[in-house]
Amino acid sequence: MQVKVLLNEDEIPRQWYNLAADLPTPMQPPLGPDGNPITPDMLAPVFPMNLIEQEVSSERWIDIPEEILEILYRWRPAPLHRAHFLEKALDTPARIYYKNESISPPGSHKPNTAVAQAWYNKQFGITRLTTETGAGQWGSALAFACSLLGLECKVYMVRISFDQKPFRKTMMETWGANCVASPSTETKAGNDILAKLPDTPGSLGIAISEAIEAAVTDETGKSRYSLGSVLNHVLLHQTIIGLEAKKQLEKIGEKKVDVVIGCAGGGSNFSGLAFPFVQDKINGAEIDIIPVEPTSCPTMTRAPFAYDHGDTAMMTPLLPMHSLGHEFIPPPIHAGGLRYHGIAPLVSQAIVEGLINPRALDQLESYQAAVLFARTEGIIPAPETSHAIATVIQEAKKAKEEAKEKVIIFNFSGHGLMDLTGYEKFFSDQLVDYPLPEDELQKSLKSIENLPKPEAAKSGRW
Repeated sequence: MQVKVLLNEDEIPRQWYNLAADLPTPMQPPLGPDGNPITPDMLAPVFPMNLIEQEVSSERWIDIPEEILEILYRWRPAPLHRAHFLEKALDTPARIYYKNESISPPGSHKPNTAVAQAWYNKQFGITRLTTETGAGQWGSALAFACSLLGLECKVYMVRISFDQKPFRKTMMETWGANCVASPSTETKAGNDILAKLPDTPGSLGIAISEAIEAAVTDETGKSRYSLGSVLNHVLLHQTIIGLEAKKQLEKIGEKKVDVVIGCAGGGSNFSGLAFPFVQDKINGAEIDIIPVEPTSCPTMTRAPFAYDHGDTAMMTPLLPMHSLGHEFIPPPIHAGGLRYHGIAPLVSQAIVEGLINPRALDQLESYQAAVLFARTEGIIPAPETSHAIATVIQEAKKAKEEAKEKVIIFNFSGHGLMDLTGYEKFFSDQLVDYPLPEDELQKSLKSIENLPKPEAAKSGRW
């Protein structure tokens, strides 16, 4: 029985894959406050120019600098696992594989881009990075990367996750970062929210506003903002996951993949595994590619494709994406990394093109799946990852019903060892499902009513 498929270090991918080069319809541009497309120099106060170049690139392949690879070697290439024991429990003819991103030092996929972003910022002369974090995985990853590269790191952590996951803050502090709960009293954006909603659980949109404000108001000019998902360059860095996975499947003779699955909040871990397979689908392969979100934050499954801000205070450009509205504050589910009002523009475009098929799941079904996975495969999943696992179980049962030997692969995006409070509440029946009521959805969408509409959406194509 082969459980793990390994690559040697000299087999690591040496280029990232950029889906923007292959989309059937070109991406629509981000817009400024005047409704006109932004120019790269307009992003310069927020990001270093070397990352802005990646953000706007239409090149299919972008070289990974050797210095970044030397850091990634600490845990990459990551193993591909065959989930024999889950398959047996489900009595399915499907062959289930998962890319194990939990083995990175912070325990998730996030360092794949954190290391790259920290390195490019240092090359540009930046000495301090600010960021937001939901469940704390991204904040931990950036703290880790900044520690290795000698940069300061300030993290604004969504209040509900700050309270639910205190050891994430400890991880960040161990790597030298300063972590505060968001909304905070340190920024105008935070104070404005607290004045209106003093008891708010916070949101990623609010935390992003605070982190951007902290970067652009630094009088030294040596601070920049770092984002853990959503933007093109972030998704680009994550494609090392899928590129490794394709090599590993080829190594064991798996010639065809039927289903690709990943949870999706902003879209980075899903894209990291899925985009190299989306390229295959564009070129004719028959693959069902499924990003999964919570029913409490149904960005891909119920929200319109629109132009919206990436943050609550409207400091970011307008991005073409599926959005619940930048004022949306999701219910306090434990999958904090999936509590975001929007989704990456590249993921949104892939949905529009019919290349991927999003799905939404309830919190309790996801935890049930996580427990089954822990009791078969052994690893305790992060609450975010549990949504992908629940979808895998659905697809494996479907394969059994159809009597088909499907190949299913998913991204095990992170372990849940810092999320045990959620499991404790699940076992004591303190968790409930939070499907978003339609009236709350419509109320939230009012914040984008007067914003520009994507051109094709105005013409009725989408």
